[in-house]
Amino acid sequence: MAKATARHILVPSEDKANELKAQIEAGADFAEVAKANSTCPSSRQGGDLGSFGPGQMVKEFDAVVFSAPTGTVQGPVQTQFGYHLIEVTSRQD
Repeated sequence: MAKATARHILVPSEDKANELKAQIEAGADFAEVAKANSTCPSSRQGGDLGSFGPGQMVKEFDAVVFSAPTGTVQGPVQTQFGYHLIEVTSRQD
């Protein structure tokens, strides 16, 4: 069964997600940006969501995690919770 590990940043607006993505792409540390900005409780762990399989996250999130290359920041991805920046840290198919 496929498994992935990922971290994310959850914010209420697409503009904020794009702003944070630009900071990360300019060299800011993903975990530090998550701790300072993410509205998800995972922000305390730098956005780390641990390991999970397909179907354990909302559909839009799952689609990115199980298709995107590892180590790149994806998004903004809109879900019912807000806008996510997602980095897949590992995946086993």
